[in-house]
Amino acid sequence: VQLQASGGGLVQAGDSLRLSCAASGRAFNSYTMGWFRQAPGKEREFVAAIISSGTSTYYADSVKGRFTISRDNAKNTVYLQMNTLKPEDTAVYYCAADRYGGLRQTAHQYDYWGQGTEVTVSS
Repeated sequence: VQLQASGGGLVQAGDSLRLSCAASGRAFNSYTMGWFRQAPGKEREFVAAIISSGTSTYYADSVKGRFTISRDNAKNTVYLQMNTLKPEDTAVYYCAADRYGGLRQTAHQYDYWGQGTEVTVSS
């Protein structure tokens, strides 16, 4: 499967952004989808995940209550709605697909990755 992330940009603290990740391939609706991010000089970190049916999600503590992950299996797309953005949310955001399901939070457990979309939050 190929993943294409989009929607990043430069915003001010307190603003919102919605990231999208479009997937190719018919197996999208069987994969868990996740969002990760990587800030300059830091390791890639888990942000959120959603199971194939969309009925269960999991978030990193740092974004809980501010970010919402969702998916539209008819459109082969997963979204990350980011509200009340903070400067510490600045990073390149990646979407990823996990063939084996669950709500795993470790990058190496994901099988397919998009190219990343950059989010910069100014104070």
